[in-house]
Amino acid sequence: MSEQPAPSPTDSHTDSVIVACPVDAALNRVPRDRLGQDPKCGTCHNALFPGKAVEMTAANFERHTAKSELPVVIDFWAAWCGPCRTMSPNFEAAAKVLEPRVRMAKLDTEAMPEMSARYGIRSIPTMIMVHKGREIARTSGAMPTQAIVQWIGNTLAQARLG
Repeated sequence: MSEQPAPSPTDSHTDSVIVACPVDAALNRVPRDRLGQDPKCGTCHNALFPGKAVEMTAANFERHTAKSELPVVIDFWAAWCGPCRTMSPNFEAAAKVLEPRVRMAKLDTEAMPEMSARYGIRSIPTMIMVHKGREIARTSGAMPTQAIVQWIGNTLAQARLG
């Protein structure tokens, strides 16, 4: 299925970015200068940037990591993992700070072991930044909110994505 988002009536494609909806994974073309203005999904009308991490599933993974033009930071975690539970509220707090620069997402390694294998996850929590289907950087271990924000900011700068 090769769905293309409807062109924006304003401006050219170079002045817009394709964003996957956190609710229904519909692809939306958003003018860059409107990313911070609480854009809504053209399909379900929910906020494209709700200030919280998206739960990754087999159904939405490809849309967020390869078809969306935003960098995605994925927290690979498991319910039984103490450090993962410790870091979870910090990751959510970082989402509030970092959207709309990046999409924050969580992937339950128990529910999606094939994705853990695909990305070679050996310890959790592990955060991986992906942009247009390509891994940009990774780090492992629980972090406080400010360290998450700093790691992502530094990674965006080094990759010239932010």
